Amino acid sequence: MRDKPWVMRTYAGHSSAAESNALFRTNLAKGQTGLSVAFDLPTQLGYDPDSPLATGEVGRVGVPIPHLGEMRRLFGDIPLADMNTSMTINATAMWLLALYQVVAEEQAGDRAAEVVPRLQGTTQNDIIKEYLSRGTYVFPPEHSLRLTTDLIAYAVNEIPKWNPINICSYHLQEAGATPTQELAYALCTAIAVLDGVRDSGQVSPDDFPTVVGRTSFFVNAGVRFIEEMCKMRAFVAMWDRLTRERYGVTDPSNRRFRYGVQVNSLGLTEAQPENNVQRIVLEMLGVTMSRTARARAVQLPAWNEALGLPRPWDQQWSLRLQQVLAYESDLLEYEDLFDGSTVVEEKVAELIHGARAEMDHVQAMGGALAAVESGYMKQQMVSSLAARRARIESGDQPVIGVNVFVETEQSPLTADPGTAVQSADPDAETSAVASVQAWRRSRDQAAVAASLERVREDAKTDANLMPATLAAARAGATTGEWAQALREVFGEFRAPTGVSAAVGVGAADAELRALRAGVQRTGHELGRRLRFLIGKPGLDGHSNGAEQIAVRARDAGFEVIYQGTRLTPAQIVATAVAEDVHCVGVSVLSGSHLELVPPILDGLREQGLAGVPVVVGGIIPPADAARLRGLGVAAVFTSKDFGLTEILARVLSEIRRANGLAPSV
Repeated sequence: MRDKPWVMRTYAGHSSAAESNALFRTNLAKGQTGLSVAFDLPTQLGYDPDSPLATGEVGRVGVPIPHLGEMRRLFGDIPLADMNTSMTINATAMWLLALYQVVAEEQAGDRAAEVVPRLQGTTQNDIIKEYLSRGTYVFPPEHSLRLTTDLIAYAVNEIPKWNPINICSYHLQEAGATPTQELAYALCTAIAVLDGVRDSGQVSPDDFPTVVGRTSFFVNAGVRFIEEMCKMRAFVAMWDRLTRERYGVTDPSNRRFRYGVQVNSLGLTEAQPENNVQRIVLEMLGVTMSRTARARAVQLPAWNEALGLPRPWDQQWSLRLQQVLAYESDLLEYEDLFDGSTVVEEKVAELIHGARAEMDHVQAMGGALAAVESGYMKQQMVSSLAARRARIESGDQPVIGVNVFVETEQSPLTADPGTAVQSADPDAETSAVASVQAWRRSRDQAAVAASLERVREDAKTDANLMPATLAAARAGATTGEWAQALREVFGEFRAPTGVSAAVGVGAADAELRALRAGVQRTGHELGRRLRFLIGKPGLDGHSNGAEQIAVRARDAGFEVIYQGTRLTPAQIVATAVAEDVHCVGVSVLSGSHLELVPPILDGLREQGLAGVPVVVGGIIPPADAARLRGLGVAAVFTSKDFGLTEILARVLSEIRRANGLAPSV
């Protein structure tokens, strides 16, 4: 019997609610009733678009929704009672669900009370992985987890068809987690969340199995097909055992491991990017071929995401990959192809054994929250990614087009670099800021103030925060105002970066030994140890590259100053002055390098540090790289520059040049 095809989605970041609405309406016309929306970094973190930290990033990586008016525009004329909407949102998941519910109520009018229980969809709402991989968090872990559990309890009681949490091991693998770590840390997250809901007393014991049943996962699939497929079979078995033994769930339907997947973006290459297509197909097979562990929602990156923002045609290509597999192949016509395989059984058992051991270690530390606060899980993932990078650099892990088979014909897909990716709308941020300003002028300020005071007061108690949040949404508060009210009660938090204790490349590496000697010699010539500041300006939380550079620079003998994500250009300049650094490295992966780097250059000049070289890394098109160099950037590195030791050798050369020293040999 032919199985039901999985939901087909591609990721698309749109610069405005109106643009996304147009896409949704096009899909509705085609008979598709599933909506998928990713909210941008300012929305994820609760900053308004006119915040200094949001500068240059509004609308580049999702839809900015700073207030109820924009949520109305996003879903205008789209019947939410008949939709199934997946919302990629975490730190502000409660706020966005409140806005969504209010819009649905407004659409229903007098029938609002009937419509809310009918709403269907998913809020990602996984805050723990934000401390480990994405950086989109603000509050200390315990308070962030409260928002997560309050939303879950509210949804189970009031919106029973809603999936209130989607635990994302996807981002863990992107940040370097091995399959064993991905299994262990995702399930430890689930334990922290489910224990939190259970212990809050907001859900009755009879309804708690529903909480378990409404928990879903969003996983990653790398190019090691067999290992990734076995990982998914391990996930299914471990989740079934965990929910049965720890939480006493007897109904098999509530113990079902429900997951969607985006295949791996970490392995996409800028070099010979056309090879990414076959990588994506292999990774898709890893989560579809085993029927007992098959994904129902598949999301594929585009072949050119290592180059920049994919165009609509690129996104369509990813969608067609899924459709060929679902509709042309016979994959869905057979029972599980791997049942009874001793090779698969042994690999699954190995993964389960390793993951359980790591879970036991985390639980002995006090659970996921304690392992976040101590930096243990982050450190382990940074070390795993460092080991992966070292294998690629040494050639032990082949990457076609990068460290083997590098000779290539010119690809017609990238013959014109200026047209190979989509450019962001330069007016998106201006429009978003104007929207917030106009919205604030039009609302009842007294009602907003009263609603925000209720948020603050409820936050001081153990009351569920969703009712106060709904009241603030109805009154017209903005995303930033709601988040600021909670900051005043919860405070702010910076998680450990994992860099200082991460394991890097060993001293046996010859190139690293040579670099270390050069760093030591240059420091001696300049009279003190070389100081290298690595800055992550803006809200972009993709910190893998910055962390790996920091680890390798530390191992090369630099004194590294790395403070994590969410810094303003002014803060980076101030740190450069205070620490008297020899070089400033800036990591920008949001595409906002032309907005964020110039203020750093200007600030250094104003502080008399024009001679300090600035190097920049990120997903930077060639034309933008040329502009940055024209502005005074000493070197620009992109994903094709995979050799970390080579990158740091260039940094050392720029330091020597800036200080009038002879080139290092």
